[in-house]
Amino acid sequence: MRVIVQRAQQAQVSIDGNVQGAIDHGFVLLVGFQDGDGQAELDYVTHKILNLRVFSDAAGKMNLNIQQVGGAILSISQFTLYADTRHGNRPSFTDAGSPELASKLYDTFNWQLAASGVTVATGEFGADMQVSLVNDGPVTICYDTDQR
Repeated sequence: MRVIVQRAQQAQVSIDGNVQGAIDHGFVLLVGFQDGDGQAELDYVTHKILNLRVFSDAAGKMNLNIQQVGGAILSISQFTLYADTRHGNRPSFTDAGSPELASKLYDTFNWQLAASGVTVATGEFGADMQVSLVNDGPVTICYDTDQR
C-alpha cells in the first residue's frame, strides 16, 4: 500500500465537471494498493495518517494531528503510484493491485479513517478525476507499507 499525504488549505475532486468531494483544510491522500495488501496494511497506514503531526501548534511548530485541528481528508484512489518506469518510456502498472481487491481495500480504508471522527470526502474509484488543491507548506509525506 502506498499513500501520498499532502497537507492542504483546500481541495476538491471533480468528475465530468461536477464536484464529487471537497474539503476546506486537512489532507489530500493519493492511495494505491497492490495484490497482497490487506487489513494489516490498512491498520498501519490509518494509524500513521491520523497521528501524523504536521499541523502548527500555538508556537508555530508542526506538532498537531488532523483531529486536533478539526481537519478533513480528501481520499483519491490512484493505481499509478505503482508505476514501474525502469524500462522504456511507457510505465507498466503490473504491480498495481487488481481493481476488485483495490476497490474493497479503498472503501475499507476510507471507512476506517471516517470511524475516527474525521470527515472523509472521496473521488470515485476507477473514474477519470480532476483533483485541485492548495498545498499548504508545502508538506508532502509518503507512506509505503513495504518499507515500514
